[in-house]
Amino acid sequence: MKELLSSQGFILLLIFGSYLFGQWVFKKTKIGILHPLVIAIGIIILFLKVSGISYERFETESQPVSFMLGPSVVALGYILYQQIEYLKGNVVPILTSIFVGSLVGIGSVVLIAKFMGADDVLIMSLEPKSVTTPIAMSIAEQSGGIPALTAIIVVFCGILGGIIGPYILKMLGIKSRIAKGLAMGASAHAVGTAKAMEMGVIEGALSGLAIGLMGVMTALLIPFLHHVFS
Repeated sequence: MKELLSSQGFILLLIFGSYLFGQWVFKKTKIGILHPLVIAIGIIILFLKVSGISYERFETESQPVSFMLGPSVVALGYILYQQIEYLKGNVVPILTSIFVGSLVGIGSVVLIAKFMGADDVLIMSLEPKSVTTPIAMSIAEQSGGIPALTAIIVVFCGILGGIIGPYILKMLGIKSRIAKGLAMGASAHAVGTAKAMEMGVIEGALSGLAIGLMGVMTALLIPFLHHVFS
């Protein structure tokens, strides 16, 4: 029985089924904390705990889902190409905003963590919180952090940003569709981009751009800051 439950077919069915169930619950309740990803993660954790299947086996059998992350990012690039006119004349503001966003994202978490007495390993795990999961885990590993912890923090930040991001933008009176897209992608990466796509094609395209730029900028800034302040 355990062999069947740990097979690739069942694992993939579990992943997609959990997410679809999460979507159904979210649509019925409209409660932000009941985000489909939160529900899906909860179901999968409970399943692994009860079944006794190791996370390593789950990760191996769920590789097709991980593989599809690549094509999905490429698809965002095509959407950005369709909205290329919104980049004309805005290259400098976009790069500046991403640089500032990356600097604030790194600096804020470091200062808060140090204030609360966190050790260096934890801080290095938290630094790339505003970058999409694969890049964030790589940055954390090279810096001396814990990639698994980084992945959890990134997912949490993405879900939180996807839930409260639109409300914060509305409260601040942000009208620019470019600014909304960049803000969602820079702060909440993939989950934020999914929400940005719901806000509009322009917002989604610029959010996808922000994911890539934040990854590059953060990967460059963290080693530089470590070198400067070491």
